[in-house]
Amino acid sequence: MKKTPRPKNLGALFEYYADANTPTWHLDRPYDIAPEGGREYDVAALARLVADMSGRLHAAGLRRGDHLAIIKENHHDVVLLAAAAARIGALPAMISSSNAPDVHAKIMERFQPKVLVASGSVLGAAAAEGVRLTGPGCQVIAIDGDPALADGGISLASLAGADIPPMNLRPDHEPMICTHTSGTTGVPKLVVHSPNTLLGVLTKLETMPLPGLSIRPDDVFASCIAFVHGRAITWTFAQLARPPKKVVILGGNEPDLVAKVLSEHRPTVLEACPNIFQRWEQLTETHRSAFSRVRFFVNTFDAIHPPTVRAFMDASDQRRPVWGQVWGQSETGPVAMAVYSRKQIRKNEGALDPVTNVVGRPIPFITQVKIVDPDTRKRVKAGEAGVVLVKTKGRCLTYLGEDDRAQEKDWDGWWNTGDLGVKSRTGALRLQDREVDLIPGTSSIALESILLERIRRATEVIVLGDPEGGRPVPVLSLSEGELSEAEWQQATRDLPELAPPHVIAWEDFPRTGTWKVRRFNLRQQVLDSQATFGTGRWT
Repeated sequence: MKKTPRPKNLGALFEYYADANTPTWHLDRPYDIAPEGGREYDVAALARLVADMSGRLHAAGLRRGDHLAIIKENHHDVVLLAAAAARIGALPAMISSSNAPDVHAKIMERFQPKVLVASGSVLGAAAAEGVRLTGPGCQVIAIDGDPALADGGISLASLAGADIPPMNLRPDHEPMICTHTSGTTGVPKLVVHSPNTLLGVLTKLETMPLPGLSIRPDDVFASCIAFVHGRAITWTFAQLARPPKKVVILGGNEPDLVAKVLSEHRPTVLEACPNIFQRWEQLTETHRSAFSRVRFFVNTFDAIHPPTVRAFMDASDQRRPVWGQVWGQSETGPVAMAVYSRKQIRKNEGALDPVTNVVGRPIPFITQVKIVDPDTRKRVKAGEAGVVLVKTKGRCLTYLGEDDRAQEKDWDGWWNTGDLGVKSRTGALRLQDREVDLIPGTSSIALESILLERIRRATEVIVLGDPEGGRPVPVLSLSEGELSEAEWQQATRDLPELAPPHVIAWEDFPRTGTWKVRRFNLRQQVLDSQATFGTGRWT
């Protein structure tokens, strides 16, 4: 039993739990920052790796109060690099490599890093497009590839063996981490959290003793999320504070890789982003045994569609598997949670009101939710649509370099999420759309769920409001074959009138670091316009 309070600061977390026997950490590939380290770690080994990286960053010139930017392919080691920076009092920003080089440059201009740690592919893409990511005062460290792609660049390997500096944490009320918003509507915003807001508040849901949902000592918890997201930090905290037997890290989401890893380490708890579950649906038929032990599925970041939930629930051999959907934002953390049973999901098949659009009720003791008229800011009646406002002590400190945008979303102490929703008389929240993506008279989220239900070969469906053309425009991808006119007419028989569908490849949907579809980019790609019905004021 630990005698000292567990830390809220990511920089101290791994050392605090270094003597823990569980969990063991199993990776789909070695960490990019430690390619020689293999695919299995215990907590002590993770703590040593964090300390080692802290020494390397310090040797590169990173000091207390400085900014560290991390841009690399998706893997859990972004959290380890962030912990290494926080350990010496620097402020790390975890940035998705999925952004275009010019977007990275704009983020870096706002962040002003003293040190940038980047993968070779990121540096190579910037060099190929003639984009300078940072100013002359920034030391660039290449994780792999040619460090000469950046002026004065050095390799991460060249810093091995550096002296490990003493821990020098910043106070719990000061900035600890920057993550960024999904960037579906433009350049992502840098969200600043402190130890108090992120690990002090937003981890409570992770460690609550919830019957049937809490992590058990014999669990195998597999996770395939965007590890640059704040969720990765709270999730990592939970694996240490309430440890399962084994943790399985999926940095990649390719179906063949996932099938191999999950067959080797069959999970009892599985978390992924909604679009990743959607991509994996075929595996519930070809590799059903990989999901047979799952008792608890979890999706975060975005709303999920019923056909996807049904496919995975039916692949489980457990008597009563459950699905937990957590809705929230980078700025607020988890806001509401819904839990669906297999019976509930089966019963909803074919319904015009997809059950998964109900994202649950506010998390007790953590969040409050109200729906207001966007013009008057007055609360609307139960059952009426409006803008979703959230109040939570876990709210971010600000947007780095954009305080005015953060202040505009503060409505008398309530955070304007920019989402449209309806709250029932019992307090359940149903999401309709992002305000910027609204379609008058209907809901794109609902239409997408219905079309995915009816066109079983569809692997993605996005419905775009089109102020210039009038009718909503569906864009979809198929696992095989072509979409016939008869099939389309049958699928849309009782829906609002839609424009003819655009069928594109799954890979052609522009995506964010959390695999959400960049709707603005898709609009430009398909409609040659970015006009929307919504104002976009609170995106």
